[in-house]
Amino acid sequence: MKGVLGGYAMREKNRLLCALTGGMPDRVPYCEVGVSAQVLAGLDPAQFAAVASGGIDEMDARDCRDEIAISRLLHRDHICYRAFPPIPAERLLGSDGIPYYGDGAIKTPRDLEQLVLPDPHGEEMWGDADAFLAGAGDYATCVVTRMGLASTYLAMGMESFSLSLYDQPQFVEAVMERYADWAIAVAQEASRRGFDFLWTADDLAFKTGPLLSPEMFRRIFLPHMRRVAAAIDIPWVFHSDGDLGELLPDLVGLGISALNPLEPGAMDMAAVKKRYGTSLCLIGNVDVHLLATGAPADIEREVRYLLEEVAPGGAFVLSSGNSLASYCKAENVRAMVDTLLRYGHYDE
Repeated sequence: MKGVLGGYAMREKNRLLCALTGGMPDRVPYCEVGVSAQVLAGLDPAQFAAVASGGIDEMDARDCRDEIAISRLLHRDHICYRAFPPIPAERLLGSDGIPYYGDGAIKTPRDLEQLVLPDPHGEEMWGDADAFLAGAGDYATCVVTRMGLASTYLAMGMESFSLSLYDQPQFVEAVMERYADWAIAVAQEASRRGFDFLWTADDLAFKTGPLLSPEMFRRIFLPHMRRVAAAIDIPWVFHSDGDLGELLPDLVGLGISALNPLEPGAMDMAAVKKRYGTSLCLIGNVDVHLLATGAPADIEREVRYLLEEVAPGGAFVLSSGNSLASYCKAENVRAMVDTLLRYGHYDE
């Protein structure tokens, strides 16, 4: 690959921030927010076996030492501080050990009193932040949160959410408004405290298209997302699975710095790169199904394809096509990272 910084070894923070802002660093950075403890244990049993035995949520702590240990093992260029809003919904565990949300509790306007959000400036949210930032070293620091749409449908439950969009859209908007107000304050606080970038996770689409009609998205949800976007003054990654093709102009119009993960089978990452060039950083998209069922040689081919078709020009960060879930093979994760380190440098 042709680059402008070849031969100069950048530190992790500068490498990632360079790509997020449309630049071309010394090599393609690597980014991963969701990392299963089981995958970590497969890569380094001595360090992570005890954590894996406690379950996947053990890695949700805000201790920068845990995050740095993950980044050193995976050669990530960042560490994550999680600041998710509470969601009044069932939290269930699947047969594969992966947690998921069940039905939500916010069914009627009377239930809004159950939607109690923590002080977005208080110790419950940020009590560990100073130590996290002080211990970050050369890694880029990221606050992972939500804008509000995903929180809304999870808090209501998908059936109630869908019916309410038709029967009482003002109620749906009232839930979204509360979450958006909270997200605004979190974004402002993340910037004030000195975090390097923001990562919002709000799934908007199935593999075949948007979760709701573009018209309804633009009428009910986009105005509140614009309010959140206006409060963000650091680089911003927007995460959503599925086919975002119909909504992509709206998301780009919000001012996002980067899009993740451009789910394989739903979006063509190379085509998006041709459309937006370096004005939008793309983060993705090694197929999670391939990481789970393929062989290391398959992973190498996939990564090399992305390096050849998406990386040129910069504004690209490698990651999985969603997360490193518990069913991903450790040897395939290793192959993904090893291939990036071997072939992902931009030449002079």
